[in-house]
Amino acid sequence: MMQIKGTITTRHERAGCIAESLKPDNLNNMTTTAEGDRIITTITGTRLRSVIASVDDYLMNLAIAEDANERCSAAE
Repeated sequence: MMQIKGTITTRHERAGCIAESLKPDNLNNMTTTAEGDRIITTITGTRLRSVIASVDDYLMNLAIAEDANERCSAAE
C-alpha cells in the first residue's frame, strides 16, 4: 500500500495562536505544530484524493484562523 505524506509550512506573526486554533479541526491524519514564526502541518494518507481533500480543508481552516487572528489582534 502506498503511503503519501506532505508537509505545509507557513509563516505568521502569531504562529502559536493560529496553530492552536487549527488543532481542533485536524483529522487523525494531520499534525500541526508551531515553531517560532512557522506553522508546520503534516498530512498523511494512503489515497491521493483523501490527502488532496485534507489539504484543501486545512487551507480553508488556515485562512479562517488567519482572519480571526487579525481581527483579535486589531481589537487588542
